[in-house]
Amino acid sequence: MADKKEDILKTGPERAVLVSVFRDRRDVRLAEEELDELAFLADTAGLEVDRVFTQRLPQPMTSTYVGPGKLQEIAEYCEAEEIDWVIFDDELSPSQTRNIEKVLGRRISDRTRLILEIFQQRAKTAYAKTQVQLAQHEYMLPRLTGMWTHLERQRGGTGTRGGAGEREIETDRRVIRANITKLKEELKKIDRQMAVQRSNRGAMVRVALVGYTNVGKSTIMNLLSKSEVFAENKLFATLDTTVRKVVLDNLPFLLSDTVGFIRKLPTQLIESFKSTLDEVREADLLLHVVDISHPGFEEQIKVVGETLRDIGAGDKPVFLVFNKIDAYTYIEKEADDLTPATRENLSLDDIKNSWIAKENTPCIFISAANRTGIEELRASLYAMVREIHAGRYPFNNFLY
Repeated sequence: MADKKEDILKTGPERAVLVSVFRDRRDVRLAEEELDELAFLADTAGLEVDRVFTQRLPQPMTSTYVGPGKLQEIAEYCEAEEIDWVIFDDELSPSQTRNIEKVLGRRISDRTRLILEIFQQRAKTAYAKTQVQLAQHEYMLPRLTGMWTHLERQRGGTGTRGGAGEREIETDRRVIRANITKLKEELKKIDRQMAVQRSNRGAMVRVALVGYTNVGKSTIMNLLSKSEVFAENKLFATLDTTVRKVVLDNLPFLLSDTVGFIRKLPTQLIESFKSTLDEVREADLLLHVVDISHPGFEEQIKVVGETLRDIGAGDKPVFLVFNKIDAYTYIEKEADDLTPATRENLSLDDIKNSWIAKENTPCIFISAANRTGIEELRASLYAMVREIHAGRYPFNNFLY
């Protein structure tokens, strides 16, 4: 069955256009950020973005996502420019995919499939590969009719019900369901092994790095643990949870680095990777790393918070680590400009003061790239871990 599935990640450069619906009542700035993120995903997948198509609608069309006129415009452009892929910013339903393919005659992907393919490319361990395979199978199951065009040629005559194509689809469904069951069993076995590994670590204080994808978690992990965790300026550079023992002064604790979060993270991936995120659920403290240089960093903080609640870690103590202060830029208002200041007009000091002033929001501002603030981060982390350790072992204060 693997040879029937087109692989979105080709070795050669392929060109793609992006398509997004801007909903009427939604903030245009957020919609544009999501589109920029989709372009970054395409780049991570090795695709070259040729053009972006947008359309303002109350909601995406249930049949073709965009209107028929816009879809025809996209089809004509793709034909004239010999575009390879058309990528949509939302998850397409099986019927939408079939209808769009008929008009465009091009390979189609949605955001979910694109993320799944990137995860497949970046999965290195057997555990991560199994998790990604499970998510892909669950995504493919309702979309079998449109995923293999060879079935169309097998349908003919007076109808399709009961024909060769329909029988092959049913066969494929059974195979995929069997694979899903098998993969879930494999994950259960690995989960039990990992649970034993976690229990064997004793009762050491556990700290987990969390955050949006590509905010610098792995770089911070390397600085704190003096290890060499893979770090790259690409989305989802880290899929497997990495755990290292860290000792600050004479105080040991466990530090884990986990997969980054993202807007519209596919449900299949959240379910498949829940076991990987056990390190987050079982952590005593979360270091929430934020890319302060990103114009939508506050929205990213919100997305991470929602995802943490989804996986059952919303009640953990959080220490905000604002990273990449070296890349922060702002537009200074002119002296005679009396209009209210916007987010783009706030200096780094303004941002610092506003967040530091917020109650119950411990935070620090650093640059992992040039090591600015790393010693302060170590000192703050030491104090927090020490407090947790002292509460757990009140008669073991000789460590300090």
